[in-house]
Amino acid sequence: MWQFAYGLEMSSGQDDRKARLAQALRDNLRRRKAQAREEAGSREAPPSSGEVGRRDD
Repeated sequence: MWQFAYGLEMSSGQDDRKARLAQALRDNLRRRKAQAREEAGSREAPPSSGEVGRRDD
């Protein structure tokens, strides 16, 4: 019986921890997606000066 009571007490704390972890994972995923979009956009955009990296052979 004591284990059962202990389990009930811990479940609230574990639920809070799981909720915080889930929120942190969602925030991290959003941040990584935003970074990936920025990197993809910068790779597709031409250089700002237009002549950088151009070779006339």
